[in-house]
Amino acid sequence: MNVECTRLPSGLTVVTETMPHLESVALGTWIKSGARDETEGEHGIAHLLEHMAFKGTNRRSARQIAEEIENVGGELNAATSTETTSYYARILKDDVPLAVDILADILTDSVFDEEELTREKHVILQEIGAANDTPDDVVFDRFSELAYAGQPLGRPILGTPDTVQSFTSAEIRAYLDRNYTTDRMFVVAAGAVDHDAFVKQVEDRFSSLRTQPEVSPVTQAARYTGGEAREERDLMDAQVLIGFEGRAYHARDFYASQILANILGGGMSSRLFQEVREIRGLCYSIYAFHWGFSDSGIFGIHAATGGENLPELVPVIIDELRKASQSIDMQEIDRSRAQVRAQLLMGQESPAARAGQIARQMMLYGRPISNPEMMERLAGITPQRLTDLAGRLFFETAPTISAIGPLEHLAPMHEISGALSAGRTASFKAAG
Repeated sequence: MNVECTRLPSGLTVVTETMPHLESVALGTWIKSGARDETEGEHGIAHLLEHMAFKGTNRRSARQIAEEIENVGGELNAATSTETTSYYARILKDDVPLAVDILADILTDSVFDEEELTREKHVILQEIGAANDTPDDVVFDRFSELAYAGQPLGRPILGTPDTVQSFTSAEIRAYLDRNYTTDRMFVVAAGAVDHDAFVKQVEDRFSSLRTQPEVSPVTQAARYTGGEAREERDLMDAQVLIGFEGRAYHARDFYASQILANILGGGMSSRLFQEVREIRGLCYSIYAFHWGFSDSGIFGIHAATGGENLPELVPVIIDELRKASQSIDMQEIDRSRAQVRAQLLMGQESPAARAGQIARQMMLYGRPISNPEMMERLAGITPQRLTDLAGRLFFETAPTISAIGPLEHLAPMHEISGALSAGRTASFKAAG
């Protein structure tokens, strides 16, 4: 692993991985701050800031930002998540200084022009409307709101029309000043990059970043709640999410939870895909997932199916969860580990994927994690450990159920939660 890391006197961390066989570089700035770091009155401001960063600085207009990067064939983008925000570029190796200059410019010298702000609010309102028109987006938003009721961790990242329209330039700048500080930021590059030259460029251009906020950021501790939300809509199919409290990134069972999700619904050979889709034909899409956060996690199963299949689908899913708590083969674990290893190695063939992976590792663990170390973390996972974990995940915590579409035949919450709380051996027959 040809990774080098330098911490600047300002506290900003710079990391590179040199891939000399490439002609391009993927680089960006990752901030350990996202929608979860908003106050009650700031819902949606992290995402709005990400948009506004591209809308003009004291040196460049919004159009100039776009033209300068595209004049050399480069790409520029950004993303906001629950706990992080990223601004990144792909560029040919000779144009790295330009990309660094633009990224530094938008993060340290944006003007947040009022006319641009009005236009961008309108864009985000359209984005919110599009999400509300997309059932598989709605079902996940409702799911998060239930799992972490009344908490920033459970709120939709986009915000609401009311909150987005209320924000001023001063409020955006206050959020930036509180969260975009060098102790929470990482500048990462992967590809045809020289570490020492890159460090010098970053140090020169990012020198005006705040080293610490005037007002300390406050992140509310996560508290999983669970619950149910159903929305009847006249749709061709029903979207159903069943979930449980998962494990945080640093928890002992985090990697075991990832493996369990893969075994249950991580691919075409997974248990849920084979039993629910291939053998029974009860849905056209089904998968399991495990999301880790800094202090909590979510384990979920998502299915999309015709409403008439719901009376059989949900009991089959619960039976598969129960079977996972009773027996898991070593062959399944080995297959899942092979999938993880392949994903790691394939990701290293893409500079963009590699830069993002390094940035996440730096934010979570404070250092890059090598592939052998990553695989070593998976080596001690045994069938007994996974069956024990499945029993605790699925039958000892309150479920979260979110559904949208034709739900007439979806079993009531008390039947579903009752079947889960009955333990590992009970069977579930829904009252069609």
